[in-house]
Amino acid sequence: MASCSSSSLTSFLLSKPLKTSSSSSFLPSHLAFFPKSNSSSPKKRLKQHFVSHLAFFPKPNSSSPCVLPKTQLKKHATSLVKASTAANETSKTDEPAKQPQPQPQPQRVQRVHSAEEFDAALRAAKDRLVVVEFAKRDSDQSSQIYPFMVQLSRTCNDVDFILVMGDESDATKALCLRENIDQVPHFSFYKSMTKIHEEEAIGPDQLEGDVLYYGDSHSGVVQLHSRADVERLIDEHRGNGKLIVLDVGLKHCGPCVKVYPTVVKLSRQMETVVFARMNGDENESCMEFLRDMEVVEVPTFVFIRDGKICGRYVGSGKGELIGEILRYQGVRVTY
Repeated sequence: MASCSSSSLTSFLLSKPLKTSSSSSFLPSHLAFFPKSNSSSPKKRLKQHFVSHLAFFPKPNSSSPCVLPKTQLKKHATSLVKASTAANETSKTDEPAKQPQPQPQPQRVQRVHSAEEFDAALRAAKDRLVVVEFAKRDSDQSSQIYPFMVQLSRTCNDVDFILVMGDESDATKALCLRENIDQVPHFSFYKSMTKIHEEEAIGPDQLEGDVLYYGDSHSGVVQLHSRADVERLIDEHRGNGKLIVLDVGLKHCGPCVKVYPTVVKLSRQMETVVFARMNGDENESCMEFLRDMEVVEVPTFVFIRDGKICGRYVGSGKGELIGEILRYQGVRVTY
């Protein structure tokens, strides 16, 4: 293979005269890359550009080939890779960090297909609240309320939810007949395998209220089950100046269920107020307490401070209840 030296290559290029035109458009697309020169000769500019680039090559002997050393080529390639990597890292840091998307909680609605599965689910729940929806495929109301029950199942971890499709099979039809289900959607509430409440054709708000009222065990509302529980709560806060709001109701009282979500919300917002609840018909001790307190209508809210009853409110109005609590907290309220 023939070899060439830098001096012989330069002489060969300079021996070939360059053709120019009369206009100023001599190789316009290429001359932009050449260094500027005071000389107006394109031949001289070409020579200066070529000689300046020869500095990159080592000075060869007349007998050595004109090749790029491997070590220098390797260094050049390494620098290019490093520069490219640095540019990529910079572009990554410039991008806004992606926020992790919260994973949705799994729905906890258990679907049962027979009376045997139904009874087994109630036994497994023990004393937890079990909410059962009896539905049918062709019921628009059933299909509308079911997504809301799924949502409740994701937030109420201490409540079990069951779905029974009444028209699924002969077994589910027999189950609906046993439970006296005539209309859907029908919601039944169980504790310790005993039905404690049921509703038909209700909306999302009432379903939420029922779940809170019959299954509330994790909110800031103190659950009282006897006269002794009431006396213990009063003694605990005697002398600290805190207002006790005692919600007295009955298990199957519609207005009591309706106002209870408000009580739960207030218990989370008013840290200086103690909220408690008692169902008068839960046992004989609770019923005796209602008689001694002369409670004749429910819901009745009894306000207690330092061991003394300072007032009461009868009704389920949310605004009126909040106003009474604020009034006994020393806030002037105008109705």
